[in-house]
Amino acid sequence: MVKFLKPNKAVVVLNGRFAGRKAVIVRQFDDGTRDRPYGHCLVAGIAKYPKKVIRKDSAKKTAKKSRVKAFIKLVNYNHIMPTRYTLDVDLKDVVTVDALQSHDKKVTACKETKARLEERFKTGKNRWFFSKLRF
Repeated sequence: MVKFLKPNKAVVVLNGRFAGRKAVIVRQFDDGTRDRPYGHCLVAGIAKYPKKVIRKDSAKKTAKKSRVKAFIKLVNYNHIMPTRYTLDVDLKDVVTVDALQSHDKKVTACKETKARLEERFKTGKNRWFFSKLRF
């Protein structure tokens, strides 16, 4: 069977607190682990999307509207829907499984993820990923 859930693949989270939010796969565990004996993956996604920026906004207002809020989560394969899009943001060194073990590590990983996603948004690439999913 062809493996299509690979790192940098954009997915939509279907269950839980971040249902309907877009995320990107950082690492996949096809065979599972001892803690989670099922196929799952580590995802980093957008909890709060950037607002629409218009031309008459000031630089300060544009910067405020361009903010994103990130989340990091281990998700069962059954609870994500893969998309055809990929997001070439390097999060592998920031988002790790042991970053989820303590609250402090998770907060710092979320902040670094937020910075990298905002940087990606400001370049204007991957516009679909940064738009809110309307359903």
